[in-house]
Amino acid sequence: MSYCDYANALPADTDNPNKHYHDHAYGFPIEDDNELFERLVLEINQAGLSWTLILKKQVAFQTAYSGFDIAAVAAYGETDRERLLADPGIVRNRLKVDAAIYNARQILLLQQQYGSFKQWLDTHHPRSKEAWVKLFKKQFKFVGGEIVNEFLMSTGYLPGAHEPGCPVYEKTLAAKPKWLEAKLEA
Repeated sequence: MSYCDYANALPADTDNPNKHYHDHAYGFPIEDDNELFERLVLEINQAGLSWTLILKKQVAFQTAYSGFDIAAVAAYGETDRERLLADPGIVRNRLKVDAAIYNARQILLLQQQYGSFKQWLDTHHPRSKEAWVKLFKKQFKFVGGEIVNEFLMSTGYLPGAHEPGCPVYEKTLAAKPKWLEAKLEA
């Protein structure tokens, strides 16, 4: 069963977080760097776990990681690292915690070079999944093929978030900036 089939089969009044995520976030472009950083951290933390678990812990992640303020997370030191590793509301994996802090620092560098993390992504778009993975591995930690693929699909940089028959499919296409679509066709 595809993610679209699964989410669309959930009742409208479900408390399953996948319904709202599928209908309102998955595959839609994100303009804000902190929101992009949040999505990257959540995708990294999902590795080896279920996406439902990550969605249920999203508010705890937001609290633990200073609302995903990139500059705040980039400034984290050992005390913050230990606080995160002791927080039962999030995934307490040292490699994932270290990656979030390192990646925040890398995003600050990208912001200095490109003006924003979003602009860095836009500058490199379009690319194949393989080319994106190679680029991400040069820049970030804990970013394998599946993590990069899901991050880019979930933010509209790679196709495949929704099936063409899904009611949300057309909404994600309409939400993409026109210049991005023109770049894809060139």
